Amino acid sequence: MNKNTLSPTTTNADAAEINKSWVCEAIRKINADYNRSSDTHLIRVELPCFEDITLYLKDESTHPTGSLKHRLARSLFLYGLCNGHIREGTTIVESSSGSTAISEAYFARLLNLRFIAVVPETTAKEKLDKIRFYGGECHKVPGKDIYTEATRLANELNGHYMDQFTYAERATDWRGNNNIAESIFQQMRKEPHPVPDWIIMSAGTGGTSATIGRYIRLNPEYYHRTRLCVVDPENSVFFPYFQSRDPSTASDKGSRIEGIGRPRVEPSFQPDVIDRMLQIPDAASIATIRWLESILGRKCGGSTGTNVYGALQVMQEMQQAGTTGSVVSLICDSGERYLDSYYDDQWVARQGLDLEPFLEKLRNICD
Repeated sequence: MNKNTLSPTTTNADAAEINKSWVCEAIRKINADYNRSSDTHLIRVELPCFEDITLYLKDESTHPTGSLKHRLARSLFLYGLCNGHIREGTTIVESSSGSTAISEAYFARLLNLRFIAVVPETTAKEKLDKIRFYGGECHKVPGKDIYTEATRLANELNGHYMDQFTYAERATDWRGNNNIAESIFQQMRKEPHPVPDWIIMSAGTGGTSATIGRYIRLNPEYYHRTRLCVVDPENSVFFPYFQSRDPSTASDKGSRIEGIGRPRVEPSFQPDVIDRMLQIPDAASIATIRWLESILGRKCGGSTGTNVYGALQVMQEMQQAGTTGSVVSLICDSGERYLDSYYDDQWVARQGLDLEPFLEKLRNICD
Protein backbone atom coordinates (compact mmCIF):
# COMPACT_ATOMS: atom_id res chain seq x y z
CA MET A 1 0.00 0.00 0.00
CA ASN A 2 1.23 3.47 -0.84
CA LYS A 3 2.32 5.29 2.31
CA ASN A 4 -0.10 8.13 1.47
CA THR A 5 -3.12 5.83 1.08
CA LEU A 6 -5.55 5.97 3.99
CA SER A 7 -6.50 2.58 5.38
CA PRO A 8 -9.84 1.97 7.18
CA THR A 9 -7.99 2.21 10.51
CA THR A 10 -6.26 5.51 9.74
CA THR A 11 -6.93 8.09 12.47
CA ASN A 12 -7.31 11.85 12.05
CA ALA A 13 -3.87 12.23 13.61
CA ASP A 14 -2.41 9.82 11.04
CA ALA A 15 -4.09 11.70 8.22
CA ALA A 16 -2.68 14.98 9.52
CA GLU A 17 0.83 13.52 9.61
CA ILE A 18 0.48 12.13 6.07
CA ASN A 19 -0.65 15.56 4.82
CA LYS A 20 2.16 17.28 6.72
CA SER A 21 4.69 14.95 5.08
CA TRP A 22 3.28 15.69 1.63
CA VAL A 23 3.30 19.47 2.21
CA CYS A 24 6.89 19.37 3.51
CA GLU A 25 7.97 17.43 0.44
CA ALA A 26 6.08 19.83 -1.85
CA ILE A 27 7.83 22.84 -0.30
CA ARG A 28 11.17 21.04 -0.58
CA LYS A 29 10.57 20.46 -4.30
CA ILE A 30 9.72 24.13 -4.90
CA ASN A 31 12.76 25.33 -2.95
CA ALA A 32 15.01 22.85 -4.76
CA ASP A 33 13.69 24.12 -8.09
CA TYR A 34 14.45 27.69 -7.00
CA ASN A 35 17.94 26.66 -5.88
CA ARG A 36 18.63 25.28 -9.36
CA SER A 37 17.81 28.64 -10.93
CA SER A 38 20.28 31.49 -11.18
CA ASP A 39 19.11 35.08 -10.79
CA THR A 40 17.89 36.89 -13.88
CA HIS A 41 20.32 39.17 -15.70
CA LEU A 42 20.31 42.95 -15.45
CA ILE A 43 20.99 44.31 -18.94
CA ARG A 44 22.61 47.70 -19.45
CA VAL A 45 21.01 49.27 -22.53
CA GLU A 46 23.42 51.32 -24.62
CA LEU A 47 21.79 54.65 -25.49
CA PRO A 48 24.68 57.13 -25.95
CA CYS A 49 22.33 60.06 -26.56
CA PHE A 50 21.42 60.03 -22.86
CA GLU A 51 24.62 61.41 -21.40
CA ASP A 52 25.23 59.89 -17.95
CA ILE A 53 21.65 58.61 -17.73
CA THR A 54 21.63 54.82 -18.00
CA LEU A 55 18.75 52.44 -18.65
CA TYR A 56 18.85 48.91 -17.22
CA LEU A 57 16.40 46.11 -17.97
CA LYS A 58 15.89 43.22 -15.55
CA ASP A 59 15.42 40.27 -17.89
CA GLU A 60 12.63 38.20 -16.37
CA SER A 61 12.12 36.25 -19.60
CA THR A 62 14.94 33.88 -18.60
CA HIS A 63 12.97 32.16 -15.84
CA PRO A 64 12.18 28.48 -16.56
CA THR A 65 8.66 29.41 -17.67
CA GLY A 66 9.77 32.48 -19.59
CA SER A 67 8.29 35.42 -17.69
CA LEU A 68 8.19 37.58 -14.61
CA LYS A 69 5.17 35.54 -13.43
CA HIS A 70 7.44 32.63 -12.50
CA ARG A 71 8.29 34.49 -9.29
CA LEU A 72 4.61 35.10 -8.55
CA ALA A 73 3.59 31.49 -9.22
CA ARG A 74 6.26 30.18 -6.86
CA SER A 75 5.11 32.60 -4.14
CA LEU A 76 1.44 31.72 -4.63
CA PHE A 77 2.14 27.98 -4.36
CA LEU A 78 4.18 28.46 -1.19
CA TYR A 79 1.45 30.72 0.20
CA GLY A 80 -1.24 28.12 -0.55
CA LEU A 81 0.81 25.27 0.91
CA CYS A 82 1.76 27.10 4.11
CA ASN A 83 -1.82 28.28 4.67
CA GLY A 84 -3.19 24.75 4.32
CA HIS A 85 -5.12 25.44 1.10
CA ILE A 86 -3.11 23.07 -1.08
CA ARG A 87 -2.89 19.39 -0.20
CA GLU A 88 -2.09 16.20 -2.06
CA GLY A 89 -4.61 15.83 -4.87
CA THR A 90 -5.88 19.44 -4.72
CA THR A 91 -7.01 20.77 -8.10
CA ILE A 92 -5.45 24.19 -8.72
CA VAL A 93 -7.54 26.78 -10.57
CA GLU A 94 -6.41 30.22 -11.74
CA SER A 95 -7.84 33.14 -13.71
CA SER A 96 -5.09 34.37 -16.02
CA SER A 97 -4.42 35.89 -19.41
CA GLY A 98 -1.63 33.39 -19.88
CA SER A 99 1.77 34.04 -18.31
CA THR A 100 0.78 33.38 -14.69
CA ALA A 101 -1.08 30.27 -15.80
CA ILE A 102 1.99 29.01 -17.67
CA SER A 103 4.12 29.38 -14.55
CA GLU A 104 1.49 27.87 -12.26
CA ALA A 105 1.07 24.90 -14.62
CA TYR A 106 4.82 24.33 -14.29
CA PHE A 107 4.64 24.19 -10.48
CA ALA A 108 1.46 22.12 -10.51
CA ARG A 109 3.23 19.54 -12.67
CA LEU A 110 6.19 19.64 -10.27
CA LEU A 111 3.80 18.67 -7.46
CA ASN A 112 1.70 16.27 -9.59
CA LEU A 113 -1.46 18.37 -9.17
CA ARG A 114 -4.22 18.99 -11.71
CA PHE A 115 -4.20 22.56 -13.03
CA ILE A 116 -6.99 24.45 -14.82
CA ALA A 117 -6.44 27.92 -16.29
CA VAL A 118 -9.52 30.07 -16.85
CA VAL A 119 -8.37 32.37 -19.64
CA PRO A 120 -9.93 35.14 -21.75
CA GLU A 121 -11.04 34.01 -25.19
CA THR A 122 -8.49 36.37 -26.77
CA THR A 123 -5.42 34.83 -25.09
CA ALA A 124 -2.56 34.19 -27.53
CA LYS A 125 -2.38 30.64 -28.89
CA GLU A 126 1.32 30.42 -27.99
CA LYS A 127 0.43 30.94 -24.33
CA LEU A 128 -2.32 28.33 -24.40
CA ASP A 129 0.09 25.87 -25.98
CA LYS A 130 2.59 26.51 -23.18
CA ILE A 131 -0.04 25.92 -20.48
CA ARG A 132 -0.88 22.60 -22.09
CA PHE A 133 2.82 21.76 -22.51
CA TYR A 134 3.15 21.79 -18.72
CA GLY A 135 0.08 19.58 -18.35
CA GLY A 136 -2.44 22.32 -17.65
CA GLU A 137 -5.98 22.57 -19.00
CA CYS A 138 -7.36 25.73 -20.65
CA HIS A 139 -10.93 26.87 -20.03
CA LYS A 140 -11.73 29.84 -22.31
CA VAL A 141 -14.44 32.36 -21.34
CA PRO A 142 -15.20 36.03 -22.09
CA GLY A 143 -12.65 38.21 -20.30
CA LYS A 144 -15.17 39.68 -17.87
CA ASP A 145 -16.13 36.19 -16.63
CA ILE A 146 -12.73 34.82 -15.64
CA TYR A 147 -13.12 35.58 -11.93
CA THR A 148 -16.58 34.08 -11.42
CA GLU A 149 -15.85 31.04 -13.59
CA ALA A 150 -12.59 30.30 -11.75
CA THR A 151 -14.42 30.53 -8.42
CA ARG A 152 -17.20 28.27 -9.69
CA LEU A 153 -14.79 25.64 -10.97
CA ALA A 154 -12.74 25.60 -7.77
CA ASN A 155 -15.89 25.16 -5.67
CA GLU A 156 -17.30 22.47 -7.98
CA LEU A 157 -14.06 20.46 -7.91
CA ASN A 158 -13.30 21.11 -4.23
CA GLY A 159 -10.09 22.69 -5.45
CA HIS A 160 -8.11 25.81 -4.65
CA TYR A 161 -8.54 29.07 -6.58
CA MET A 162 -5.12 30.74 -6.47
CA ASP A 163 -6.66 34.19 -7.22
CA GLN A 164 -3.49 36.03 -8.21
CA PHE A 165 -5.34 39.34 -8.40
CA THR A 166 -6.13 39.22 -4.68
CA TYR A 167 -3.11 37.45 -3.22
CA ALA A 168 -0.17 38.60 -5.34
CA GLU A 169 0.80 41.47 -3.05
CA ARG A 170 0.58 39.43 0.16
CA ALA A 171 2.07 36.15 -1.08
CA THR A 172 5.38 37.76 -2.06
CA ASP A 173 7.86 38.53 0.71
CA TRP A 174 8.49 42.21 0.02
CA ARG A 175 10.99 42.50 2.91
CA GLY A 176 13.69 40.49 1.12
CA ASN A 177 14.31 36.79 0.48
CA ASN A 178 15.80 37.67 -2.93
CA ASN A 179 12.58 39.15 -4.24
CA ILE A 180 12.79 41.13 -7.45
CA ALA A 181 13.35 44.46 -5.67
CA GLU A 182 16.21 43.18 -3.54
CA SER A 183 17.73 41.54 -6.61
CA ILE A 184 17.62 44.81 -8.58
CA PHE A 185 19.35 46.82 -5.88
CA GLN A 186 22.00 44.13 -5.30
CA GLN A 187 22.79 43.94 -9.01
CA MET A 188 23.04 47.73 -9.27
CA ARG A 189 25.64 48.04 -6.49
CA LYS A 190 28.70 48.31 -8.78
CA GLU A 191 27.13 50.53 -11.44
CA PRO A 192 28.11 54.22 -11.87
CA HIS A 193 24.78 55.28 -10.34
CA PRO A 194 24.09 52.34 -7.98
CA VAL A 195 20.86 53.65 -6.49
CA PRO A 196 18.27 54.02 -9.28
CA ASP A 197 16.51 57.35 -9.63
CA TRP A 198 13.44 55.58 -11.03
CA ILE A 199 12.10 52.06 -11.32
CA ILE A 200 9.51 51.79 -14.09
CA MET A 201 7.01 48.94 -13.81
CA SER A 202 3.73 47.99 -15.48
CA ALA A 203 0.95 46.40 -13.43
CA GLY A 204 -1.05 43.26 -14.03
CA THR A 205 -2.03 42.12 -10.56
CA GLY A 206 -0.18 44.98 -8.87
CA GLY A 207 1.85 42.50 -6.85
CA THR A 208 5.26 43.36 -8.32
CA SER A 209 4.76 47.10 -8.02
CA ALA A 210 3.64 46.60 -4.41
CA THR A 211 6.75 44.52 -3.68
CA ILE A 212 9.08 47.10 -5.23
CA GLY A 213 7.35 50.08 -3.62
CA ARG A 214 7.37 48.51 -0.16
CA TYR A 215 10.99 47.40 -0.43
CA ILE A 216 12.06 50.93 -1.38
CA ARG A 217 10.30 52.32 1.69
CA LEU A 218 11.82 49.69 3.94
CA ASN A 219 15.34 50.91 3.12
CA PRO A 220 16.01 54.60 3.93
CA GLU A 221 19.02 54.80 1.58
CA TYR A 222 16.69 53.94 -1.31
CA TYR A 223 13.57 55.74 -0.10
CA HIS A 224 15.38 59.10 -0.20
CA ARG A 225 16.46 58.60 -3.81
CA THR A 226 14.45 55.99 -5.73
CA ARG A 227 10.95 56.61 -7.03
CA LEU A 228 8.52 54.10 -8.48
CA CYS A 229 6.61 54.90 -11.66
CA VAL A 230 3.88 52.49 -12.77
CA VAL A 231 2.97 52.57 -16.46
CA ASP A 232 -0.49 51.52 -17.61
CA PRO A 233 -1.86 50.58 -21.06
CA GLU A 234 -5.10 51.73 -22.66
CA ASN A 235 -8.40 50.31 -21.36
CA SER A 236 -6.92 49.74 -17.90
CA VAL A 237 -8.42 51.24 -14.76
CA PHE A 238 -5.24 51.42 -12.67
CA PHE A 239 -4.27 54.87 -14.01
CA PRO A 240 -7.66 56.53 -13.43
CA TYR A 241 -7.95 54.79 -10.05
CA PHE A 242 -4.55 56.18 -9.04
CA GLN A 243 -5.88 59.65 -9.78
CA SER A 244 -9.37 59.31 -8.26
CA ARG A 245 -8.95 56.56 -5.61
CA ASP A 246 -12.45 55.42 -6.56
CA PRO A 247 -12.46 51.59 -6.09
CA SER A 248 -15.56 51.23 -8.26
CA THR A 249 -13.63 52.41 -11.35
CA ALA A 250 -14.23 49.88 -14.14
CA SER A 251 -13.88 49.42 -17.89
CA ASP A 252 -15.94 47.35 -20.30
CA LYS A 253 -12.88 46.72 -22.49
CA GLY A 254 -9.89 44.48 -21.94
CA SER A 255 -6.25 45.46 -22.36
CA ARG A 256 -4.60 44.76 -25.71
CA ILE A 257 -1.25 44.48 -23.94
CA GLU A 258 -1.44 40.98 -22.50
CA GLY A 259 -0.40 40.49 -18.90
CA ILE A 260 -0.92 44.08 -17.79
CA GLY A 261 -3.85 46.43 -17.33
CA ARG A 262 -7.13 45.39 -15.77
CA PRO A 263 -10.82 46.23 -16.35
CA ARG A 264 -11.39 46.53 -12.59
CA VAL A 265 -9.40 47.65 -9.56
CA GLU A 266 -7.63 44.55 -8.27
CA PRO A 267 -7.12 44.03 -4.51
CA SER A 268 -3.37 43.54 -5.01
CA PHE A 269 -2.89 46.99 -6.57
CA GLN A 270 -1.49 49.32 -3.90
CA PRO A 271 -1.50 52.94 -5.13
CA ASP A 272 0.00 54.43 -1.98
CA VAL A 273 3.42 52.83 -2.59
CA ILE A 274 3.59 54.36 -6.08
CA ASP A 275 5.12 57.80 -6.69
CA ARG A 276 3.82 58.38 -10.21
CA MET A 277 1.76 56.77 -12.98
CA LEU A 278 1.86 57.23 -16.74
CA GLN A 279 -0.67 55.99 -19.29
CA ILE A 280 1.06 54.65 -22.41
CA PRO A 281 -0.77 54.36 -25.77
CA ASP A 282 -0.90 50.78 -27.04
CA ALA A 283 0.62 51.86 -30.36
CA ALA A 284 3.60 53.27 -28.43
CA SER A 285 4.06 49.99 -26.55
CA ILE A 286 4.07 47.93 -29.74
CA ALA A 287 6.26 50.39 -31.62
CA THR A 288 8.75 50.31 -28.75
CA ILE A 289 9.26 46.54 -28.82
CA ARG A 290 9.90 46.70 -32.57
CA TRP A 291 12.42 49.51 -32.04
CA LEU A 292 13.94 47.72 -29.04
CA GLU A 293 14.65 44.68 -31.19
CA SER A 294 17.15 46.81 -33.13
CA ILE A 295 18.84 47.74 -29.82
CA LEU A 296 18.85 44.34 -28.08
CA GLY A 297 18.80 42.02 -31.11
CA ARG A 298 15.81 40.10 -29.74
CA LYS A 299 12.04 40.29 -29.46
CA CYS A 300 10.24 41.22 -26.24
CA GLY A 301 6.59 41.08 -25.21
CA GLY A 302 4.16 44.00 -25.32
CA SER A 303 4.37 44.86 -21.62
CA THR A 304 8.11 45.38 -22.04
CA GLY A 305 7.27 48.00 -24.65
CA THR A 306 4.98 49.74 -22.16
CA ASN A 307 7.78 49.70 -19.59
CA VAL A 308 10.50 50.96 -21.90
CA TYR A 309 8.41 53.72 -23.49
CA GLY A 310 7.65 55.01 -19.99
CA ALA A 311 11.32 54.73 -19.02
CA LEU A 312 12.40 56.71 -22.09
CA GLN A 313 9.88 59.42 -21.26
CA VAL A 314 11.28 59.70 -17.71
CA MET A 315 14.86 59.74 -19.04
CA GLN A 316 14.03 62.58 -21.44
CA GLU A 317 12.61 64.54 -18.50
CA MET A 318 15.82 63.93 -16.54
CA GLN A 319 17.86 65.03 -19.54
CA GLN A 320 15.84 68.23 -19.92
CA ALA A 321 16.27 68.95 -16.20
CA GLY A 322 20.04 68.46 -16.48
CA THR A 323 20.14 65.57 -14.02
CA THR A 324 22.10 62.31 -14.26
CA GLY A 325 21.44 58.87 -12.83
CA SER A 326 19.99 55.46 -13.60
CA VAL A 327 16.58 54.09 -14.53
CA VAL A 328 15.60 50.43 -14.16
CA SER A 329 12.75 48.63 -15.86
CA LEU A 330 11.81 45.07 -16.81
CA ILE A 331 11.72 42.67 -19.74
CA CYS A 332 8.60 40.79 -18.66
CA ASP A 333 8.57 38.01 -21.27
CA SER A 334 9.77 37.04 -24.73
CA GLY A 335 8.27 38.41 -27.93
CA GLU A 336 8.19 34.92 -29.42
CA ARG A 337 4.80 34.49 -27.73
CA TYR A 338 3.36 37.35 -29.77
CA LEU A 339 4.43 36.68 -33.34
CA ASP A 340 0.77 36.48 -34.39
CA SER A 341 -0.15 39.76 -32.71
CA TYR A 342 2.31 42.53 -31.84
CA TYR A 343 4.79 41.49 -34.55
CA ASP A 344 2.10 40.90 -37.19
CA ASP A 345 1.36 44.01 -39.29
CA GLN A 346 -2.07 42.70 -40.27
CA TRP A 347 -3.06 42.18 -36.62
CA VAL A 348 -1.88 45.70 -35.80
CA ALA A 349 -3.93 47.11 -38.68
CA ARG A 350 -7.05 45.23 -37.54
CA GLN A 351 -6.64 46.87 -34.16
CA GLY A 352 -6.69 50.29 -35.83
CA LEU A 353 -3.24 51.14 -34.47
CA ASP A 354 -0.79 53.44 -36.25
CA LEU A 355 2.76 52.66 -35.10
CA GLU A 356 4.59 55.00 -37.46
CA PRO A 357 4.41 58.25 -35.43
CA PHE A 358 5.86 56.45 -32.40
CA LEU A 359 8.46 54.56 -34.46
CA GLU A 360 9.61 57.89 -35.90
CA LYS A 361 9.98 59.35 -32.41
CA LEU A 362 11.93 56.32 -31.25
CA ARG A 363 14.20 56.26 -34.30
CA ASN A 364 14.96 59.95 -33.78
CA ILE A 365 15.44 59.71 -30.04
CA CYS A 366 19.23 59.70 -30.33
CA ASP A 367 19.52 61.90 -33.43
